[in-house]
Amino acid sequence: QLQASGGGLVQAGDSLRLSCVASGRTLSTVTMGWFRQAPGKEREFVTAISRSGGLYYADSVKGRFTISRDNAKNTVYLQTNSLKPEDTAVYYCAADRASYVRRTATEYDYWGQGTLVTVSS
Repeated sequence: QLQASGGGLVQAGDSLRLSCVASGRTLSTVTMGWFRQAPGKEREFVTAISRSGGLYYADSVKGRFTISRDNAKNTVYLQTNSLKPEDTAVYYCAADRASYVRRTATEYDYWGQGTLVTVSS
């Protein structure tokens, strides 16, 4: 089970840290990803961290967002900096049991409930 939190209403240029706590499975044994879905749009890949700690980012967030994992807390974080209005979306964390990183939402096995990030201009 995955539980995402940390969303909120911020202004452009602000930062937020999203958290995803897992129960029942050690996060270091799966690929963990963050996806987002804006109103009227498809769910899109944001970032992922592989089992070995490799980091992968969508071009739209590279240099602004950082994914990290705390194995002791079984938690994955998404640090979002320099937020833009186009970053407004529901952000979901997800787990993939595959041994390699994938960027397609339908390939992920487990999903959190989502946390809303709203960025005002």
